[in-house]
Amino acid sequence: MAHTIGENCVNCGACESECPVGAISEGEGKRVIDGDKCVDCGSCAAVCPADAIEGPK
Repeated sequence: MAHTIGENCVNCGACESECPVGAISEGEGKRVIDGDKCVDCGSCAAVCPADAIEGPK
């Protein structure tokens, strides 16, 4: 299960540049994580200023 980005995303792009596998891209009003590419490293969540990224459940 991949990390997910919630609705409180401010679309700043900090997570996208931090992702080592390029799993994050810009969606409609927020960033989105490609679950097939995500390796659950947590790098994106560590840099998110809005705490919008949650780990696998």
